[in-house]
Amino acid sequence: MAYSEKNAGILRDELARLDGLSEKRMFGGLCFMLNGNMLCGVHKDGGMARVGKANEATALELDGIDPLSFTGRKMGGMVDISEAAIEDEKILRAVLSLAREFVESLPPK
Repeated sequence: MAYSEKNAGILRDELARLDGLSEKRMFGGLCFMLNGNMLCGVHKDGGMARVGKANEATALELDGIDPLSFTGRKMGGMVDISEAAIEDEKILRAVLSLAREFVESLPPK
């Protein structure tokens, strides 16, 4: 599955100031890792973020954010980001803030 270079560029620009950020091709898309832990990524139809179960309900209140399900089974603590939400700076920053809050609480890998 290909991913949008445009969406990858938007995420890359938004995350550029973070120390410990790296990129890794995974699951046919591109993931952004923070200190070795998956933070967010892009896939064919938009993106995803690892917000953690405690932040999931808050993330789902944002426009264009839905539960993530690649196989038809919901992945707890992960949310899908629509292409429109990626392009909306306010929504993107809000969901990435929730993801950073969760991922920064994890031990580095």
